Amino acid sequence: MELATSVNLLSALAQPTRYRCIAMLVEQGPCTAGALAAGLGVPNNTMSSHLAILTHAGLVSSVREGRQIVYSAAVAGIADLIEELKLLAAA
Repeated sequence: MELATSVNLLSALAQPTRYRCIAMLVEQGPCTAGALAAGLGVPNNTMSSHLAILTHAGLVSSVREGRQIVYSAAVAGIADLIEELKLLAAA
């Protein structure tokens, strides 16, 4: 993994609300932005900004279902980050 990619992933997770968002998606499965905002106690517009950052980092994916967008944890992006951290720990 390139340094810029690693830094982008870690930066996305460094903010507590975004970290809690990923944790909620992993634990509860796919959710709408509104459900995530309600579950985390943040305004909808704030949640949308966090989801955009997580999506750009490759940690969250989305699918349109009718009028709603459903967000999921992007397992591949998370797994890549874990592998990168394992390599750093072994060095």
